[in-house]
Amino acid sequence: MTKLATVDITAHAERAVPRPQFADAMARLASTVCVVSSGVGSECLGRTATAVFSLSASPPSIVVSIKADSALADTISRHGGFSLAMLAQGQELVADAFAGRVAAASRYLVGVWADWPSGRPRLLGAAAGLDCVLSASILVGDHRLFVGTIIATETATYADPLLWSERQYQALERSPPFAATSGGHPLPSGTSCPTI
Repeated sequence: MTKLATVDITAHAERAVPRPQFADAMARLASTVCVVSSGVGSECLGRTATAVFSLSASPPSIVVSIKADSALADTISRHGGFSLAMLAQGQELVADAFAGRVAAASRYLVGVWADWPSGRPRLLGAAAGLDCVLSASILVGDHRLFVGTIIATETATYADPLLWSERQYQALERSPPFAATSGGHPLPSGTSCPTI
């Protein structure tokens, strides 16, 4: 059984910026659009999320942030895991469906879905997909952070990620590899850049 830890973040709430100012600033944070899913069969629930980040390589882990009082948070807790689809460019309809433009019961009719060996939903054609077993759950404010240990992955080398920035979908703009300007010098052999 995964324990639920609680973190109180209200100590400085009176000093926090107003919600619209927060939203405007966060609109500048570009993120891959993801669909977080949990459950099996007809009990599957899913939602788009951009509050997703890599946590550790040992063991391979990821964190997703889900509204604490949502049915999805409850399903992740009850089923002990979740799957994550990092959407590819061209999967905007999937993103819209799981953002709430399609009723929860019909969302998995948008896109092509299969199952991970765990039974959790797996979106075909995603830039990357992960299947995760729940390792920790942390209540922070009105969201729950779910830490998943990654037990299976799938990547599509031909697909670029679908990004969300400035309150709209964005695409990567590929440019030629960066070339050093003249006058640059390589580091002497055996040296490395300092870490901070």
